[in-house]
Amino acid sequence: MMTYDAIVIGGSFAGLSAAIQLVRARRRVLVVDSGKPRNRFSPASHGFLGQDGRAPADILADARRQVLAYPTAAFSAGEVVDGRSAGAAAGFVLTLDSGEQIATRRIVLASGITDTLPDIPGLEERWGRTVLHCPYCHGFEVADRLLGVLSVGTRSVHLGAMLPDWGPSTYFTQGEHEPDPAEATMLESRGVTVERSSIVELLGAGSTLEAVRLDDGRTVPLAALFVAPQTRPTGDLAERLGCVLTGEPGLRVIEVDGMQQTSVPGVFAAGDVARAMSNATLSSAAGVMAGVAAYRSLVFDRAG
Repeated sequence: MMTYDAIVIGGSFAGLSAAIQLVRARRRVLVVDSGKPRNRFSPASHGFLGQDGRAPADILADARRQVLAYPTAAFSAGEVVDGRSAGAAAGFVLTLDSGEQIATRRIVLASGITDTLPDIPGLEERWGRTVLHCPYCHGFEVADRLLGVLSVGTRSVHLGAMLPDWGPSTYFTQGEHEPDPAEATMLESRGVTVERSSIVELLGAGSTLEAVRLDDGRTVPLAALFVAPQTRPTGDLAERLGCVLTGEPGLRVIEVDGMQQTSVPGVFAAGDVARAMSNATLSSAAGVMAGVAAYRSLVFDRAG
């Protein structure tokens, strides 16, 4: 059975940032990646210093080439479907979707999160283009146009209060998430229109958004609709390994300390899977920390 110093699960910003720290320390590292990063629906990454405006796939292709230039780096296209501890000194045994089993002394979980979107006709096919989750990432590109926030819970009020800095905004309660008095005052002070009729369909050609249809028959012109989707860690490996998850329902992440160490010794986590705020720069930085911490544990931990 092949044995690695570390296996990094997930080959996006966090995973590759962890991997490059480890291979530069001349450790044998395997990156296992499914090829389905969360950002695959977006045509460009924004706010990522030095990479602003580039397609995420192009950034990751460059990053993968840089990691694989190191002689101790390896890459596997696929998914890890199971894992177990092999004992404190032996590390872990992971099973790939191909059935192959591989051993590793350390694990970095960087598989990201999976979004669950509201079931509204026309919404899913516009995800990442005119249906968006983050004004920091996408607000500038739709600035000064008619914008909306689709409420899915308490987080949406926070999003609705920010959005007017990018354009005139409407907060759609969907008939379920009425702002409380303090929230209503905040939205009013920010100039946000509160619409209590529910969106039942998104309108426009292709992935563009021109308007939304409400359940009372009206249409409201919009150029972009922001929504905070329900999220969960991609796959169940963290739970199979015994990692503690934290956060509210619909926003669960792996619990880590300041060094990206999970509750399971030898297992680290970084990126969207380990923090509630999604951001490419933060994911990359967390990956660096996870990679460094995993290396240090190999050197200094008695089990290493």
